Amino acid sequence: MKLATIRVDGTTRAVRIDDDKAVDLGENDLVAFLRHSDWATRAAAADGRTYEGALDYAPVVVAPEKVVCVGLNYRTHILEMGRELPSHPTLFSKFARALVGAYDDVTLPAASTQMDWEAELGVVIGAEVRHADTEQARAAIAGYTVLNDVTARDWQYRTTQWDQGKTFEATTPIGPWMVTADDPAVSAQGLNLTCEVDGDTVQKADTGDLVFDPATLVAYLSEIVTLVPGDVIATGTPGGVGHARKPARYLQDGSLLVTRIEGIGETRNTCRRETR
Repeated sequence: MKLATIRVDGTTRAVRIDDDKAVDLGENDLVAFLRHSDWATRAAAADGRTYEGALDYAPVVVAPEKVVCVGLNYRTHILEMGRELPSHPTLFSKFARALVGAYDDVTLPAASTQMDWEAELGVVIGAEVRHADTEQARAAIAGYTVLNDVTARDWQYRTTQWDQGKTFEATTPIGPWMVTADDPAVSAQGLNLTCEVDGDTVQKADTGDLVFDPATLVAYLSEIVTLVPGDVIATGTPGGVGHARKPARYLQDGSLLVTRIEGIGETRNTCRRETR
């Protein structure tokens, strides 16, 4: 199944995306819907109001309690940089205000001149989980989505801590929907992930190359804090980011950023420079 949050009549609604329509799930957003312990059964059986035609996708999770991100998590990229594989995940976080919808504009903040792309697989939590083993962690995953961790490199590297470059407002597209973890489209070991900027393919990888897979990340994070429905884990990006290029390349006003994951979908966002 594909589940999403769409904008309707000045508010938002959680929906199931069918081939030619969206079906209302009875909650204002997907985070609220996932709080029902039987959300999967409810989603499959939903037969409420339908929405047809072009849909206005909000961030798939409008106001998650947590967005936890992982750095240095693609094996090939780490090894090609001459680094050793990490023994533990590198973690940082985002605030919910960083998120935008799958087709919304991405803001290039006036304070930064080095806005970079980072295509990522997003994991959405569907059940409260704490101190999980691998199987419990896997069971707590509601599904997967597309995310781009657009990053202000000139702010990220001001210090050894990364948050300041990672959570500028309205910079992180996510969506357009979540594909549930039981869907055959996402059951393969690895999914092709690509990022395009103005028609150029700048990143290409296979999610099977992750050092720490989604279940491992959920288990690890659950030792630190309780994960709850609607939380998001951004699993890391492969090589090909603009900051590492010679010369460096960054997103510009008007740049078209397309992030695509096999079996899930794509985000397609125009970058717009912030005006004050």
